Amino acid sequence: MEQQTAGGVVKKFLYVNRRAPYGTIYALESLEVVLIGAAFEQDVSLAFLGDGVFQLAKGQDTMALEVKNFSPTFRALADYDVTKIYVDEEALQARGLREADLVIPVEVVSVERMAEIMESQDVILSF
Repeated sequence: MEQQTAGGVVKKFLYVNRRAPYGTIYALESLEVVLIGAAFEQDVSLAFLGDGVFQLAKGQDTMALEVKNFSPTFRALADYDVTKIYVDEEALQARGLREADLVIPVEVVSVERMAEIMESQDVILSF
């Protein structure tokens, strides 16, 4: 599973986001950890399950919560070569969302495909 590069072994990291974007620090911390990991040339992927799909929703209004809307920061992922972004199809549907409702391009996957993706990772971190 591990890849070899001139700098050594590259491990495959999957960051799993299961929580809504606001109300806890988990969603924002996950994004920060992903960007840091990608900066150190790891093979980084993201998965959004359950309420985690709300992190990618367009048009988030956080004024009433008095917190900054960090969803535009997801656009920086491409600058860090993080392009493997998976969203659980059932989670989207259950929450009335479609792929077009998300702030960045993603790969919408079935539960079975998500399990395959998880199985292929060296490290899984869940937020």
